[in-house]
Amino acid sequence: MDSPIHVERRGHVFEVTLNRGKANAIDLETSRLMGQIFTEFRDDPEMRVAVVASANEKFFCPGWDLKAAADGDAVDGDYGVGGFGGLQELRGLNKPVIMAVNGICCGGGLEIALSGDIILASDTASFALPEIRSGTVADAASIKLPKRIPYHIAMEMLLTGRWIEAEEAARWGMINQIHAKDDLLAKAREMADLLASGPPLVYAAIKEVVREAEDMKFQDALNKITKSQFETVEKLYRSEDQLEGARAFAEKRDPVWKGR
Repeated sequence: MDSPIHVERRGHVFEVTLNRGKANAIDLETSRLMGQIFTEFRDDPEMRVAVVASANEKFFCPGWDLKAAADGDAVDGDYGVGGFGGLQELRGLNKPVIMAVNGICCGGGLEIALSGDIILASDTASFALPEIRSGTVADAASIKLPKRIPYHIAMEMLLTGRWIEAEEAARWGMINQIHAKDDLLAKAREMADLLASGPPLVYAAIKEVVREAEDMKFQDALNKITKSQFETVEKLYRSEDQLEGARAFAEKRDPVWKGR
């Protein structure tokens, strides 16, 4: 049987393509596999940025596989390292992740998309949190979405399950850009190549600071930086890349980042 997740390394770019069944619904086995794949991405020093896409033109991901649940997959089962979809709870993921969302992205699929750092969507993409209609809670989305878009819009989506199209998602700031369906992957790769050419140690510091400072007061977070309490920031300030950046600026040339 073909793997439900296809992985391709393209230079410093790590491409993950969902290709499971008719809709890319995720069961426990697939979630555990995704956790292994994203752990591999996190731990490989050659990989600097990930792109997550779908091989299905109609679906990015509808989330939890209800048919698998009916066959015995427990909703509170072992999702594997990284939690549901392999990304949401993966510790120490200090590399950029780009989501290329086409078609239907709902429920746990939207929660996975929200785990990315940049979300590009096709003009055919649509988004929803329909859990309310099946008597369940979109737990991760209930935490994430009100912090990403206006509170009242997030609550409307959570409480009613209504669908929004890509244009509205962009208007509320849920996604970064909209592209034609046939151009989406190329645009995601273009963005990935741009990031892959940048300083990986800076990206790591940005991601750690943003993640850790989310629930901190501004001054507390700033004090943590000045007191050398962020590991990635300290690694950056003691790195060859830090010196390379200064030298390249002084010599009026492009820097060559080594990630060390």
